[in-house]
Amino acid sequence: MTSETPTLDEVRQWPATVPPSDAARALGVSRSQMYKLIRLGQAPVQILKLGTSTKRVVTASLVRTLEGDTP
Repeated sequence: MTSETPTLDEVRQWPATVPPSDAARALGVSRSQMYKLIRLGQAPVQILKLGTSTKRVVTASLVRTLEGDTP
């Protein structure tokens, strides 16, 4: 994936889960801001916690957020 902000149609083509850094790019926030929101439990998307440190964003929830629906 590139460093540009992806379009909604591009995000719809992403795999079922993506790294928080990709979701941050789609939302137009910094990677550090996204991780802060995750830590605070305030991320506007669904987060899967895998193990002690791995986190993934559910792409369907990212699409809903970008469409303006509440997560």
